[in-house]
Amino acid sequence: MERITFKEASGVYNALKQGQNYVESCGLDHKLIELIYLRVSQINSCAYCLDMHYKKAIHAGESPLRLISISAWRETDYYSPQEQAALAFAELLTHMPAEVNSDAIHEDLEKHFSKEEIANLTLAVIQINSWNRLVRSFGPKPGQYKVPAATV
Repeated sequence: MERITFKEASGVYNALKQGQNYVESCGLDHKLIELIYLRVSQINSCAYCLDMHYKKAIHAGESPLRLISISAWRETDYYSPQEQAALAFAELLTHMPAEVNSDAIHEDLEKHFSKEEIANLTLAVIQINSWNRLVRSFGPKPGQYKVPAATV
């Protein structure tokens, strides 16, 4: 059942797309963004976004091994310390209970990212969480995403 299409919700789509355009052009590594998007989409059980971001990550040159094991990133040695800090941050923001203080995660992030990059990472996590919720509400059919030829 298709509930709402992006065409019917063009204002909502366009508003969210503005933030997405910023994230894609802010200078963060595209492969890192796709790792974050894939991990958060796993947490949020968003099949449509999992399909999309797996395909986009492969297209950007990411390895299937790193993508298939992203949910167990703490158990591997093939994610860089920078990627590990970003993934931990993405998970914390996605799950964050009100009583959790994020000072410790920011201390780790500051070893690998500037304050501007941390702000951009924060927006990237906000964006994918928003997309996940929008897509899960609208209900588009997963498995049909095709990476546009111009996508990096």
